[in-house]
Amino acid sequence: MKRRLLLAAAVLAVLGGALWSQLGGNQTAGAANADAADYANIDTSSIVEMAIGPEDAPVTVIEYASLTCPHCARFHQTTFQDVKRDYVDTGKIRYIYRDVFFDGAGLRGSLLARCAGPDKFFGITDLLFSRQEEWLDAKTMGDVMDNLMRMGKVAGLGEDQIKACIEDQDKAQILEAWFRQHAEKDKITSTPTIVIDGQQYGNPSYAELKKVLDEKLGQ
Repeated sequence: MKRRLLLAAAVLAVLGGALWSQLGGNQTAGAANADAADYANIDTSSIVEMAIGPEDAPVTVIEYASLTCPHCARFHQTTFQDVKRDYVDTGKIRYIYRDVFFDGAGLRGSLLARCAGPDKFFGITDLLFSRQEEWLDAKTMGDVMDNLMRMGKVAGLGEDQIKACIEDQDKAQILEAWFRQHAEKDKITSTPTIVIDGQQYGNPSYAELKKVLDEKLGQ
């Protein structure tokens, strides 16, 4: 089964509190103290949309995924690679990746993936998905942080740079708000979920996705 999201307002409040508890609970004043009902009002303009492919491509594909979701890892290692080869690298589509956070580990992983900017984002994301079991082999959030430190070094990042990124509480809070805003707007209830031109296609196989893309591209 795919990972399921609970997006009702009351549940969001509980999930938000649990998430920050797993992150260590060192919230800062202001935005970091906002409850779930306030996420819609948080300024997320500082968050960069991670995308590959031409901005003017005729079709835009959005993938909603969690770095801690095994099904997302499988999708990213199989279907995504095929789509990238046949449609992104050939300039036919614009591909946007949006994180979904089920837990503190996923949020910390996203902070690491974004650490070196858009140029390295997809490469680090590939690394985290391909070695998902390794960095999630942890009993505490401290263990996860140590594992992410090792993953970051594998990606060529410096220790101080990694530490600053994965411990950035303000950016973590903004990222969570950004996730909630998009997930509610696009009515995302599970991961992975593919959205094309506003329509959801769930977790399609490459053959299924190819059929949709070819039809939209008139191929």
